[in-house]
Amino acid sequence: MAKELTVALIQSHLIWENPESNRALFSEQIDSISDDVDVIILPEMFTTGFTMRPQNVPFEEKSKTIAWMQEWARKKDAAIVGSIIDSEEGKFYNRFWFVAPEGMSTYDKKHTFTLAGEDKVYHAGTSKAILVYRGFKICPLICYDLRFPVWARNVEGYDVLIYVANWPKPRISAWDTLLKARAIENMAYCIGVNRIGKDSSGHEYSGHSAVYDVLGNPLAYSEKDEILYATLSKEHIDTYRNKLRFLEDRDEFSLL
Repeated sequence: MAKELTVALIQSHLIWENPESNRALFSEQIDSISDDVDVIILPEMFTTGFTMRPQNVPFEEKSKTIAWMQEWARKKDAAIVGSIIDSEEGKFYNRFWFVAPEGMSTYDKKHTFTLAGEDKVYHAGTSKAILVYRGFKICPLICYDLRFPVWARNVEGYDVLIYVANWPKPRISAWDTLLKARAIENMAYCIGVNRIGKDSSGHEYSGHSAVYDVLGNPLAYSEKDEILYATLSKEHIDTYRNKLRFLEDRDEFSLL
């Protein structure tokens, strides 16, 4: 079982509703990663930006993007992860894809962002996802999910939370605070990958992508267009969970 997991966070601007151009943009960035990494994380809706017009994106773009992720996963021997627009039985989803060399997993965003009308356009997911990759249990979540600690509560003993987002600048203080809180309360590494730049509606994004350890200490943080790196340690998780034992006192509950 692996004792460490190295992650690369790609904090970038996005080209509005243009999957082909965004794939080309991220291809350059992924290709520039020379270090051996296990997981490469892209922002929420990384091929389009946070659009409420999924009908503007041709249906075939999904399969092109998944094939592109599979190709890079093989080339880098690493999981390529992020959310894209997906559709199923006539419903649109904001779907997180975790594409590894060995296979794929998905998670549908549970909390659709009502302030932007996401709930009117995208169907909300109903299931939490926990996946095992290279010895680490990972819980993938998306943007607005960050505001709902019950949904993220660590009742499964996961090791890593990953949030991908298009979190705007005016509320970036909440992003910083909640990422750190999710790490501390769940005694898990917490990773947040946000975009930068402006979208077609003029909303500005300031990044603040980060990695926090189980005590809430920052391992990586940036407000620039760049790639961040961090190495997660099983020993760190086990040491502080065994020493502090906070998770043993968590409340028991079920989600309907």
